[in-house]
Amino acid sequence: MKKAAVFFGEGFEEVEALTQVDLLKRAGIDVVMVSVMNDEFVKGSHGVMIKCDMSFDKNKLKDADAIILPGGMPGTSNLNNCTELKELITEFNNSGKLIAAICAAPSVFGGMGILKGKKACSYPGFEKYLTGAEVEHNSVSHDGNIITSRGVGTAIDFAAEIITYLLDEKTASDVLDSIVYKK
Repeated sequence: MKKAAVFFGEGFEEVEALTQVDLLKRAGIDVVMVSVMNDEFVKGSHGVMIKCDMSFDKNKLKDADAIILPGGMPGTSNLNNCTELKELITEFNNSGKLIAAICAAPSVFGGMGILKGKKACSYPGFEKYLTGAEVEHNSVSHDGNIITSRGVGTAIDFAAEIITYLLDEKTASDVLDSIVYKK
């Protein structure tokens, strides 16, 4: 079974985060919600409080197949301030494992220099933080082991691209059909 870790910093964008958790679980992917704060309870940018499965523990996440970063502010800043998360992102990227980010969160990858020469997208206005990337304005950009997306309105497309990458296109299509999603 594939495993994905979705990371939560205080001020995360609720729709972007929980859409990934929900749709990946529907696809049969083991999803773990990880807090980068000092508490398993994390409040979203619109006041929604969620309980993560665990606080950050790098050693317990090395077996994951994907790292997913939701956007939101100051959620993205809190993710960016987590040195251990950035170390894990580097390890995943260097080993060719999936790293994915939506909205403002692709700026974390940009600041780390891992978007150089890669296609990427972000929330409008955050393109300047995609250092070295070939900036696109698609709902989702996929280049190698990196998937990025633009915001709340693209969260379902983002999840479908992650499911396709980790499993296959048919499973992604079946999940989209099951929620009556039509493009």
